Amino acid sequence: MKVLIAGAGLGGLTLALMLHRRGVEAVVFEQAAEIREVGVGINILPHAIKELAALGLLPALNTVGVRTLELHYVSRLGQKVWSELRGTEAGFDFPQFSIHRGRLQKLVHDAVVAELGPGAVRTGLRLQGFQQNEGGVVAHFTDAKYGLASETVRGDVLVGADGIHSVVRRHFFPNQGRPSWQGQMLWRGATEWPKFLSGRSMYIAGGMSAKIALYPIAPGSSEEKRLTNWAIVSRIADGDITPAPTDSWSRVGRMEDVIPYARRFNVPGVDIEALVRATPVSWEYPMCDRDPLPNWSFGRVTLLGDAAHPMYPVGSNGAAQAILDARSLADWLRKAEHPMQALHEYECDRLPKTAEIVRLNRKGGPERVIDEVEKLAPAGFEYVDRVLSHSEREAIVKGYAGKAGFTQAQVNK
Repeated sequence: MKVLIAGAGLGGLTLALMLHRRGVEAVVFEQAAEIREVGVGINILPHAIKELAALGLLPALNTVGVRTLELHYVSRLGQKVWSELRGTEAGFDFPQFSIHRGRLQKLVHDAVVAELGPGAVRTGLRLQGFQQNEGGVVAHFTDAKYGLASETVRGDVLVGADGIHSVVRRHFFPNQGRPSWQGQMLWRGATEWPKFLSGRSMYIAGGMSAKIALYPIAPGSSEEKRLTNWAIVSRIADGDITPAPTDSWSRVGRMEDVIPYARRFNVPGVDIEALVRATPVSWEYPMCDRDPLPNWSFGRVTLLGDAAHPMYPVGSNGAAQAILDARSLADWLRKAEHPMQALHEYECDRLPKTAEIVRLNRKGGPERVIDEVEKLAPAGFEYVDRVLSHSEREAIVKGYAGKAGFTQAQVNK
């Protein structure tokens, strides 16, 4: 069996490596000219690290990322709402990593090339279209730089792992329009900064109108510094779901736009405004998703990751779900009697789970715990238990973890 994968993001590359381990041939096609370390920080939770560890990537992860020790939810005034240990310190068999997205992608890419050979990742090729029949699928690629006809490739399965603007998804859903937007703008950046708390700690602070996520993603130039990621999201329009205002998801941000929001947060031990001002470059883009689909799989073609279920970046879960997609699809392609049966079973497994997470993330995910406290005590509080009980706060945070598949019991089983 030969699987063609459109998109060399984390999901597509992980799928290629997993398929190879199961004796299935895979080739990845990427429109970018090269795999570069672009982007900023993300968190990979234990249920996804479990899959990467099974691929032998844990030692490499330890060299480029930070094992997250703890997470603190605090109000915009800096008052603690919820705290918990993370990863192995919380009893999981696997750690949580805070890591630079580009470095993680490069790490998996290098593993694919080392195991499958340099021809396993074909760059500079844009998917233009495909046809399928009972015997297989034929994909047509053009040179991404010049747009000239390039080559036609035949395989048994085509996987669209080509992101929120997926060509494969658009083929089956041509009238989907732009991604959905609820009026929230996201600014992100990373710079070297003095460590706070343990040096492996994560803050999520704010309330209903604006939030910030803050965490180290790599060692710094000295023991007292870390490459520190920040992400600020604020509502700049009403909350009705509308088409996104722009098709640019990696536009360079302007300091004068983000600083007024940075000033809203009082995070213990961190001068947020100074951190943002010290960041050489930041990016801004509308926080978008798409409505869950009725189907992902069509004969010999299916979707994976953001192509299948783009979701708001809350709950530290988007990249993890792409990795879980890859595991499920690789398993089904190995054991099913026919490729189309495998794609059907994969869809039945993963579509309902990810659709639920898309909906939960629109409501705020686990970060909703600080929203609920702010609703009840907008001017702050003396004792958070008098505002919202421990059990009520736990239900918000742990309830999300259960539905997203990363409770300790789910991961360690």
